[in-house]
Amino acid sequence: MKYLITGGSGFLGINLIRYLYERGHEITSLDIADFTYADMKDKIKIIKGDIRDKKIVEESLKGIDIVVHTAAALPLYKPEDIFSTDVDGTRNMLEAAFGADVKRFIHISSTAVYGIPDHHPLYEDDRLDGVGPYGKAKILAEEECLKFRAQGKCVPIIRPKSFIGPERLGVFALFYDWAKDGKGFPMIGNGKNRYQLLDVEDLCEAIYLCATLDEKIVNDTFNIGAKEFTTMREDYQAVLDYAGYGKKIVGLPEKPIIWTLRILEALKLSPLYKWVYETASKDSFVSIEKAERVLGFKPKYSNKDALIRNYQWYIDHLDEFKDQTGISHRVPWKQGILKLAKIFF
Repeated sequence: MKYLITGGSGFLGINLIRYLYERGHEITSLDIADFTYADMKDKIKIIKGDIRDKKIVEESLKGIDIVVHTAAALPLYKPEDIFSTDVDGTRNMLEAAFGADVKRFIHISSTAVYGIPDHHPLYEDDRLDGVGPYGKAKILAEEECLKFRAQGKCVPIIRPKSFIGPERLGVFALFYDWAKDGKGFPMIGNGKNRYQLLDVEDLCEAIYLCATLDEKIVNDTFNIGAKEFTTMREDYQAVLDYAGYGKKIVGLPEKPIIWTLRILEALKLSPLYKWVYETASKDSFVSIEKAERVLGFKPKYSNKDALIRNYQWYIDHLDEFKDQTGISHRVPWKQGILKLAKIFF
């Protein structure tokens, strides 16, 4: 099959491209960012362009069977860029894809659409309440998808938990940096809350199931996450134990820390945004029963497995990105004033 991966230069994009290539598929990547992965450059078609550009979008869809739409402006982007990319860009992709007779359009949403809920686990039919521009934009993007599904088009929607694995940096690089330097790590609250993650390989498997199973089965909305996870403190402690310095996760009083982070965010001194610090001390997990039952989804990695696998990749590739920073998942985020806090741990 011929796949178009939007956001192909990103963390999920490159993992998915490698996954599909290993299974013999032809792949086109569309991304506003440069495609810098030497191992795949000569094996796929690469188009550099913006999903908000209708001409580029139409060009990228020629001969395509399946679209996997991973492209999105993440929470650290400006609100206007988040809405124009995540909502208008998604609409552009949907209109052009089905205008080009694409068979399926797999949309990668987010569990951010649930906001800060009052119960767990979360199910696909729970109320949606996005926090911040990103959460709100993801809800609106799903609504665009549902319009086409109502017209009889095949538009599976996947809501993954925060996913990690090879190539993932972003906010997780902050934790891994402290772990490699033999530091303990602060946690908002006592860390006894359960916070489900997801390994990117398991996410690729879920996407592939939506691409290959019968259309009537997959034309739905699915939560995707790890099946095995414990508490935040236990799961993240596994990385510090693996690092080998005998350091510990350190719980900090929830309310004062959240207020401090709100102020630091407003002053642009911290990379942590509201959805990260407001949910970090809360339970956050979804039911994957529907994906297990309908798709036959069977995640391979626990939270601990995924975190350690990502940390080992970080250590192995540190020289490749140690001087880089940015606002995507592909590069470490600037630690800002939090770098000073590292001294005390």
